[in-house]
Amino acid sequence: MKHLRILEYVDAVARARSIRKAAEQLNVTASAVNRRIADLEEELDAQLFERLPRGVRLTAAGEVFVHYLRKQGGEVERMKSQIEDLKGLRRGTVRLACSQALALNFLPRAIAEFRKSHPKVEFDVKVVDHEHAMAALSAFEVDLVMVFRPPFLANFHPLMTLEQRLVAVMATNHPLAKLRKLRLRDCAAHPVALPERSIGGRQLLDEVAARTGLSFNIAAESNSFEMLRGLVIHAGLLSFQISIGTMPVGNKLGLVAREIDDRDVPSAKLVFGQLRERNLPVATAIFAQHVIRRLEAMVQ
Repeated sequence: MKHLRILEYVDAVARARSIRKAAEQLNVTASAVNRRIADLEEELDAQLFERLPRGVRLTAAGEVFVHYLRKQGGEVERMKSQIEDLKGLRRGTVRLACSQALALNFLPRAIAEFRKSHPKVEFDVKVVDHEHAMAALSAFEVDLVMVFRPPFLANFHPLMTLEQRLVAVMATNHPLAKLRKLRLRDCAAHPVALPERSIGGRQLLDEVAARTGLSFNIAAESNSFEMLRGLVIHAGLLSFQISIGTMPVGNKLGLVAREIDDRDVPSAKLVFGQLRERNLPVATAIFAQHVIRRLEAMVQ
């Protein structure tokens, strides 16, 4: 759709804060991008970008325009998806952001199952912490989020919530593996590998530690759950995860998960949702219902 190309140019320049960098990403010349934006500014009778010695930045009018076009971008994708749906092809791209706990097992399985009946649907998945996920949703970079303990967003609409308990993750030969349920003080007696402080599970642990005065023997911290699992397997460390992120893959990796006693760590919500009054593209809406059914099956 050629008339939408200029909107893509504006969005790319706004994100890159540079006409040259945006042109490289779009695989066109910088002069072509600059010319098209100048034409648009003349048509609108408003300057969208302030040209700086190094790059550009949005003007107030540009901020309004970019917010509008990003909001409308989802409507365009929905329209395209509906047209393809009428053809019986069910094409489209599902854009979502998720916590790392969903990246190893739950979402890959959900996507694999969905693509059996919708093989032409593509997925763009961002694995980020809960704050970045909500920021991506607010900026219309994704249409769905699935995160643990999401921060407040005024126009967020939860589609499904699932209570999640924090569990301790360890190798099968760890001294605590023989216990069925653990107290946090048991865990504090062993070296641990913790997620960085931007992760919801780590924030929950920090809140408990601040309230109780408990301190952990922190041997390692990382923003990567893959790294944390590696440290559990190879360095014999103890780590923590929400329950949806541990099964059934854990046993295949030589790991076990043990529940933390309710008296020590309260459960918290895993939330799947979208922006309120946001019309989802057809493929995305169908996938959302697919995920909701899978989550509902977990609580039955």
